[in-house]
Amino acid sequence: MFVSNIHNYKSKRIILTFFLILLFSPFLLKAQHKEVSPEKGEGIYRLLTRNGLSASKYMDAFIELNKDRLGKGNCLFTGVKYKLPGTSAEAPASEATTTREIMQFDIFGEKYKEVEITGNRLEGAVYYLVAGHGGPDPGAIGIYGNHKLCEDEYAYDVTLRLARNLIGEGATVYMITRDNNGIRDDSYLPPDKSEKCYPNLRIPINHLRRLRQRTNAVNLLYQKHKGRFQRMIAIHLDSRSRGENIDVFFYHDRRSNNGRKAAITLQKTFKEKYDHHQPGRGYRGTVSSRNLYVVRNTYPVAIYIELGNINHYRDQQRFILTNNRQALANWLTEGLITDFETNK
Repeated sequence: MFVSNIHNYKSKRIILTFFLILLFSPFLLKAQHKEVSPEKGEGIYRLLTRNGLSASKYMDAFIELNKDRLGKGNCLFTGVKYKLPGTSAEAPASEATTTREIMQFDIFGEKYKEVEITGNRLEGAVYYLVAGHGGPDPGAIGIYGNHKLCEDEYAYDVTLRLARNLIGEGATVYMITRDNNGIRDDSYLPPDKSEKCYPNLRIPINHLRRLRQRTNAVNLLYQKHKGRFQRMIAIHLDSRSRGENIDVFFYHDRRSNNGRKAAITLQKTFKEKYDHHQPGRGYRGTVSSRNLYVVRNTYPVAIYIELGNINHYRDQQRFILTNNRQALANWLTEGLITDFETNK
């Protein structure tokens, strides 16, 4: 089996085989969903993974199943029982063997370092993930109450979550911008300047040198994997006036037809998700070409993503709520799977 990896980070494979003997009740008329209660401070993502379910696959089903029990931003309440999708409290008699492949990546932090390989839909694909800014450059800064929201911290957290999802689907993933923070479930992510550029380079202050540094990192790796399906994904937060609410939107290189198709695929995925979860809201995320250095100069097909306006209150909910950051990563994952299946 193809093994996904984030280069230069310790990984190990743990194969856990469980023999499950399920007892049949002759009086069972209808399967019942297993119900669980969240631990203190736990979100949907952690609840699902703690119970052996892939968040990228089951997040939407969980929200639909429990929509009457969720708080604002789909938060969970301690002491409330939630139904798990794809499970039942009882099941027909059978004897089954389940094999789980788990790999470990320290870059995701202690809580999320174990990654279960749940599928192979992205086997053979290579992704270079570039979280915007970092090091001496925090990027755009928004204000939420007494808190500063720095673009590089929130873009990095979403990018890490995306990386974890892609690995779970069998992809090879490189984090080009990298830090030691790991995935964080806090609403307010303290700014720091500790980010490095792959493999472990100090990020320079000069703007153009920063762009060249990460572009060179991607292009060197591209040569290593030449001939395979490859994508460069850059993730940013935009900065506009406080009154301007925007949806996630996408840029591509004007010379790249595959880049345009990939961006449209992602856009369609987001539209479908909004239509499903917020009927009538509408989705106004756009796809366009733009002359951006990293998009123009990296060798793989490149998609540049703006997650929203860091200064707008409603957009800020997209960033500060853990479940929303995970949802962004999940929807991007689904879009990239479709891109791989249809545009390779």
